[in-house]
Amino acid sequence: MAASELYTKFARVWIPDPEEVWKSAELLKDYKPGDQVLLLHLEEGKDLEYRLDPKTKELPHLRNPDILVGENDLTALSYLHEPAVLHNLRVRFIDSKLIYTYCGIVLVAINPYEQLPIYGEDIINAYSGQNMGDMDPHIFAVAEEAYKQMARDERNQSIIVSGESGAGKTVSAKYAMRYFATVSGSASEANVEEKVLASNPIMESIGNAKTTRNDNSSRFGKYIEIGFDKRYRIIGANMRTYLLEKSRVVFQAEEERNYHIFYQLCASAKLPEFKMLRLGNADNFHYTKQGGSPVIEGVDDAKEMAHTRQACTLLGISESYQMGIFQILAGILHLGNVGFASRDSDSCTIPPKHEPLIVFCDLMGVDYEEMCHWLCHRKLATATETYIKPISKLQATNARDALAKHIYAKLFNWIVDHVNQALHSAVKQHSFIGVLDIYGFETFEINSFEQFCINYANEKLQQQFNMHVFKLEQEEYMKEQIPWTLIDFYDNQPCINLIESKLGILDLLDEECKMPKGTDDTWAQKLYNTHLNKCALFEKPRLSNKAFIIQHFADKVEYQCEGFLEKNKDTVFEEQIKVLKSSKFKMLPELFQDDEKAISPTSASSSGRTPLTRTPLKPTKGRPGQTAKEHKKTVGHQFRNSLHLLMETLNATTPHYVRCIKPNDFKFPFTFDEKRAVQQLRACGVLETIRISAAGFPSRWTYQEFFSRYRVLMKQKDVLGDRKQTCKNVLEKLILDKDKYQFGKTKIFFRAGQVAYLEKLRADKLRAACIRIQKTIRGWLLRKKYLRMRRAAITVQRYVRGYQARCYATFLRRTKAATTIQKSWRMYVVRRRYKIKRAATIVLQSYLRGYLARNRYFKILREHKAVIIQKWIRGWLAHTRYKRTMHAIIYLQCCFRRMMAKRELKKLKIEARSVERYKKLHIGMENKIMQLQRKVDEQNKDYKCLMEKLTNLEGIYNSETEKLRNDVERLQLSEEEAKTATARVLSLQEEIAKLRKDLEQTRSEKKSIEERADRYKQETEELMSNLKEENTLLKQEKETLNHLIVEQAKEMTETMEKKLVEETKQLELDLNDERLRYQNLLNEFSRLEERYDDLKEELTLMVNVPKPGHRRTDSTHSSNESEYTFSSEIIETEDFPPRTEEPTEKKVPLDMSLFLKLQKRVTELEQEKQLMQDELDRKEEQVLRNKAKEEERPQIRGAELEYESLKRQELESENKKLKNELNELRKALSEKSAPEVTAPGAPAYRVLMEQLTSISEELDVRKEEVLILRSQLVSQKEAIQPKNTMTDSTILLEDVQKMKDKGEIAQAYIGLKETNRLLESQLQSQKRSHENEAEALRGEIQSLKEENNRQQQLLAQNLQLPPEARIEASLQHEITRLTNENLDLMEQLEKQDKTVRKLKKQLKVFAKKIGELEVGQMENISPGQMIDEPIRPVNIPRKEKDFQGMLEYKKEDEQKLVKNLILELKPRGVAVNLIPGLPAYILFMCVRHADYLNDDQKVRSLLTSTINSIKKVLKKRGDDFETVSFWLSNTCRFLHCLKQYSGEEGFMKHNTSRQNEHCLTNFDLAEYRQVLSDLAIQIYQQLVRVLENILQPMIVSGMLEHETIQGVSGVKPTGLRKRTSSIADEGTYTLDSILRQLNSFHSVMCQHGMDPELIKQVVKQMFYIVGAITLNNLLLRKDMCSWSKGMQIRYNVSQLEEWLRDKNLMNSGAKETLEPLIQAAQLLQVKKKTDDDAEAICSMCNALTTAQIVKVLNLYTPVNEFEERVSVSFIRTIQMRLRDRKDSPQLLMDAKHIFPVTFPFNPSSLALETIQIPASLGLGFIARV
Repeated sequence: MAASELYTKFARVWIPDPEEVWKSAELLKDYKPGDQVLLLHLEEGKDLEYRLDPKTKELPHLRNPDILVGENDLTALSYLHEPAVLHNLRVRFIDSKLIYTYCGIVLVAINPYEQLPIYGEDIINAYSGQNMGDMDPHIFAVAEEAYKQMARDERNQSIIVSGESGAGKTVSAKYAMRYFATVSGSASEANVEEKVLASNPIMESIGNAKTTRNDNSSRFGKYIEIGFDKRYRIIGANMRTYLLEKSRVVFQAEEERNYHIFYQLCASAKLPEFKMLRLGNADNFHYTKQGGSPVIEGVDDAKEMAHTRQACTLLGISESYQMGIFQILAGILHLGNVGFASRDSDSCTIPPKHEPLIVFCDLMGVDYEEMCHWLCHRKLATATETYIKPISKLQATNARDALAKHIYAKLFNWIVDHVNQALHSAVKQHSFIGVLDIYGFETFEINSFEQFCINYANEKLQQQFNMHVFKLEQEEYMKEQIPWTLIDFYDNQPCINLIESKLGILDLLDEECKMPKGTDDTWAQKLYNTHLNKCALFEKPRLSNKAFIIQHFADKVEYQCEGFLEKNKDTVFEEQIKVLKSSKFKMLPELFQDDEKAISPTSASSSGRTPLTRTPLKPTKGRPGQTAKEHKKTVGHQFRNSLHLLMETLNATTPHYVRCIKPNDFKFPFTFDEKRAVQQLRACGVLETIRISAAGFPSRWTYQEFFSRYRVLMKQKDVLGDRKQTCKNVLEKLILDKDKYQFGKTKIFFRAGQVAYLEKLRADKLRAACIRIQKTIRGWLLRKKYLRMRRAAITVQRYVRGYQARCYATFLRRTKAATTIQKSWRMYVVRRRYKIKRAATIVLQSYLRGYLARNRYFKILREHKAVIIQKWIRGWLAHTRYKRTMHAIIYLQCCFRRMMAKRELKKLKIEARSVERYKKLHIGMENKIMQLQRKVDEQNKDYKCLMEKLTNLEGIYNSETEKLRNDVERLQLSEEEAKTATARVLSLQEEIAKLRKDLEQTRSEKKSIEERADRYKQETEELMSNLKEENTLLKQEKETLNHLIVEQAKEMTETMEKKLVEETKQLELDLNDERLRYQNLLNEFSRLEERYDDLKEELTLMVNVPKPGHRRTDSTHSSNESEYTFSSEIIETEDFPPRTEEPTEKKVPLDMSLFLKLQKRVTELEQEKQLMQDELDRKEEQVLRNKAKEEERPQIRGAELEYESLKRQELESENKKLKNELNELRKALSEKSAPEVTAPGAPAYRVLMEQLTSISEELDVRKEEVLILRSQLVSQKEAIQPKNTMTDSTILLEDVQKMKDKGEIAQAYIGLKETNRLLESQLQSQKRSHENEAEALRGEIQSLKEENNRQQQLLAQNLQLPPEARIEASLQHEITRLTNENLDLMEQLEKQDKTVRKLKKQLKVFAKKIGELEVGQMENISPGQMIDEPIRPVNIPRKEKDFQGMLEYKKEDEQKLVKNLILELKPRGVAVNLIPGLPAYILFMCVRHADYLNDDQKVRSLLTSTINSIKKVLKKRGDDFETVSFWLSNTCRFLHCLKQYSGEEGFMKHNTSRQNEHCLTNFDLAEYRQVLSDLAIQIYQQLVRVLENILQPMIVSGMLEHETIQGVSGVKPTGLRKRTSSIADEGTYTLDSILRQLNSFHSVMCQHGMDPELIKQVVKQMFYIVGAITLNNLLLRKDMCSWSKGMQIRYNVSQLEEWLRDKNLMNSGAKETLEPLIQAAQLLQVKKKTDDDAEAICSMCNALTTAQIVKVLNLYTPVNEFEERVSVSFIRTIQMRLRDRKDSPQLLMDAKHIFPVTFPFNPSSLALETIQIPASLGLGFIARV
């Protein structure tokens, strides 16, 4: 098909744009040949007329379909051109946040200027072992490809990293080296990979600096060769450097810095070890302050200095050498501050005692005067004489700077040399991978010698790159047997010839440097004369005679000739170097060892970069005559030679290319500048790769991929059985031009644009099919809708008509009812009106009649009152008149009587005056006086009597007066009360009056109130009706509220249960974490153990002839062994043949005892964890009961502690005695008996040893008795009363007096203190017990009260229930009560059974020991008889059928037993023919017999040999799943047997009585159970690793790549990487392969009799591995993130779930491990547009982390045009909603994670006495007992 036919309406094209480089547009009409203008519609909404070039008439580039945008490989694009590449990179970088993209064999890396979480160890593990095209582009994929090809092809590899400054070259190279260090590891213990990584901070500090483009720019090129041994492990490295920019040492541009090391030194100047350097702030030195930017934001130079020193230490650079380096660097800084003063125009001088120069000379150890002289002078040599010439100030400054640069270059070279020595390995290097970190193409406004060398190097690298790409294309065509046609590609050999050929630019430059008076101008003229108008790539600028232009592969570059000669010569004064060589500082002359004869133009560019050749690891001997020639080499010549050496190295390796792109010049994160990107893409050769690919057949499909993708374009008759022929037939019909495609051997090759055409045909076909489907479905939907609407209309009409009829009938009824209502209402209204009028008339009449009656009454009342008033007034008037009359009469009488008295008075006065009167008076006076005298006497008598009476009366009066006073007071009180009463009466009277008034008012108001009451009554009735209605509503609300309360109660209970479940889960998680940590420790222990064994084997292989001599036993053996054995100290020698083992080997029992010690603490922690788990399940009552029990324990614990201390003391003393006796016996035997008699295997020796054991057993019995008596004494001491303690204290004092002579006072004092403590503890314990009893009684009372209340409540509830329910409730209550009582009785019964079993066990032990003692005494025969007749354990003869479930073997047959039963046993035969777990049963029965014999050494030896033999088998055949599964099953069965027959109550519940008789009697093997448990954990972990290795190759292919549902997922066009995978296809795995493998695993485990719970854990682990690896690959593969792939994954997961159902393993937890994968598949299929979709995704994906969700959304790629991409705004919405979620930032799941394994106790119902030993096992030497 012609390309012009694709320019149809709506076709999208790219047009040039000055701002965006390329802009997208859409055709508004079809293009016809001959059209000069294209009508385009731009994306921003504008229309444009695009004029074609009239000369070339080239059409604009077509745009790729949307489904191809964002591809991992640019070569997968149908249209390969610059805008397509730029757009694809932009979409991946900005929208998908992907910084890596393939472009054929090149990895394009765009610097994100942001830390991304894509370089962790989990990502490294994910890429390890993967094909390059299978995963998303990454630097790790390139590194893995190089590593894999090195191992597969045995060919050295190179990774070439190039790009501009700031593009990320150094970081990319660093990550590549980190990948090699992590994946390969080191071959020795020297941590070579750490040293390789440690070289980075050193080289960055001395070779990197801040520039305007990059804060950490590499100012040199380097090539690091990482060496590998034959097993492809890192053994060392070597580094070559190129073009160090020395000019930066003495000059920095604005906003730039010198090398980092100078600023690190200045930042660390305050350190005490740096005080001698006399440094300060960086602004104080000329060489560090020129850029004006001494600080990098976010970088701490002091910390970086610490890292640099640490890296130097790791690489073996000693502290003295480090200080020497820093001393030289500080000297360079001080040298830069040396100033010159002009003496005249041709000479200068240095000020006297110049401080910077003094410091420089002190640091360098040179003479001040000599250095001062040669800084201002130079020596000139002629043929006849030499003379010294002064130099000007400018020349002196330049010479100073040249010296500083030369010193720094030499120091740089010296450091590189020492780094290489540190990375050098003595092991022979088998292969290497080189990492080249080199500068990219550079062009600036002013380009000089440095840019010329850099661009020259890039020309060479570009040529090598082009040839390699061309070679790969040719190999691909030849492999597919396609006719090879020459592809025209840009060959830059002419440009290289222009630079390096004879009479080339470099040759002319070297020639000009040799001329005495050569200048830059003369060199420029030579260039013009030689190359101008003769070479098309060389041009001369129009306005300059001191510049030239070279047409490089990337762009034209104009170079300024000024400075070329000086930089190429690199002149340093010889006299200055000689002064430095004479330094007292030892390190300084080492830097100039190569400068012994001549200095001039030998070193690197004075202002450029230093080319350094590969640093040799060994010094090479130069040929005579070669030195002078080499010293004449210029910088350009040296650089050309080292570049040729680099190219030879690269050509001898397989190259891999990484092109780093700088997206913008402002270091903004994820900001893409199209202009800058295009410049770099052109410069780095990516577009050239695209052009070469586009020139041939860039699009390539396998026949199967093509058939799957374009099956829709075929008809049924076109589909043949041969896929290849089918594709050929279809293509011939679809594409008529046969030149547009070629058929290869396995692939179809298409020209550029043909895949887009096929995609267009496919999209059109699918669109037409969609239109037809839509048409049919829409017709069917509308027809269905019409029928539904018609039925609905008929139904509506029927209902409407019925409704209308009902409404008319209702109207008639309502009319009739209204008439009746109106009639009744009108009658009611009239009647009501009549009643109102009648009532009103009656009221008026009653009021009127009342008014008239009241008037009459008031009139009569007034008349009556007037009469009364008249009566009273008339009486008052008469009375007044009478009183006035009486007063007048009395007054008259008084007046008259006064007048009469006055008259009488006058008469008396006259009589008195007469004498006669007096005489008359004296006659009667004497008589009267006598009478009066008598009366006086009488009166005196009476007075006395009266006085007496008066005294009496006074007393009486006083008493009476008091009484009267009291009476008066009472009267006064009563008077006051009376007054208050009267006042109260008055007030009451007033109130009565008021009340009467109120009563009248009340009566008047009563009537109104009654009227109101009537109205209120009516209103109340209405309110009652309303309230009744409201009451019904309230009842309904109450019911609803009750319902809500019930629901809330349920919810609360559910929440509480959920909380409880969550807490339980949290505790389980904590327990699992603890268990996981423990099992990881075990895994590490087993790894170290294997490493130790490997080292031992290597050591034995290295030592050919073992030295004869005495084999020394490890001193720790006896001490470790004595902790577990008490009576036997004989060293086993059966496992260790004499004089053949190395001294470094340790004995197996030592390992086991150490292992037991290590596990002791872990078992305690496990028990504590288990106790915590059990406490969660207990109820409140049990917790209270346990608390009460725990409070009672201290009493018992005190006695137990005392018992233990006594036992320990007794055992120590007895052990000492036994050791002494044993030593004496050995001495006696060695002195008296012959060697053959006293040998360890001799009968006499056995007899003595058995006597010793019997004596020790007798001693044990006696010790037990003594300990029991002492414990009883202790308990009696505790029971002593305080009285006894007082008496005892006096007795003890007496004893103390007696013991003074014996020296036992201290011991008695200690005993007294202990007695006092016991008494105090007894009192305290009694007090606590009483308090506990009181508290318990209170608790019982409270519980009884609660029970009583509960019973009463139940009774009240039962009384309210109906009779049947009451009976049922009472029965239920009674059942509950009886159940509780039964449980209490069962607990008591269990306690009693436990105590009975303990007592029985103790009785058996004592009885056995007594019997053995008696037998020992009876068999105490002489040694001579013992020698003749060997001693054997006495066995009671039994019948043949009455077996005890034990197996007897001899001690010397132990190795044979282990060999036949473990080492040489074939699992398959045992699993098929014999009972599962038979080896475990046999071993346990042997252990039982050793326990029966009470032979601790035999038990320990057998268990140790068993464990070590199992480890040997697993080490030898650890990759065989069947073997590992077999021994895991048998180890678990052995562990269960040790538990089942241990005699512990918890393990004996399911035993039969016969099995309980087979329990172990003498030894507690709990510690060995722990050892076996740990061994089982190690075997389980090995089993997981084995099945992981088997499953891993199948998972990705079966779960992701294989199409289980055919035709669902369409294959997209793939790039070059997918077709050039490093591993050939060995057959694809499908889901059926995985299921078959799972069936195989399951059947093997079932055949071996593995515990069901353990099988569930293995299956859970397998499913976790499947889910984790599948999800990790999904997260790293953009081509797998599509809707159709989500459906495939969900189908595959459903098949795995179906397998679980078939195997009854749904409750194993395996399904839950697939939940992240299921949610990821759902995420691929759900809608991803609206906020509701975002909310649904956030709630659905709770098993995925935020990083995983965002990654899947970023990677989501439509397979068809009908799907849509996920918008950036939607992804941001998801991130905002998930920002509060606290989950791991890790992207990938840990596929190596192993769940902690548990071994639930699983007792066997098999009786031991019924087990038969088959003859096939070769165990005839074992006898059943």
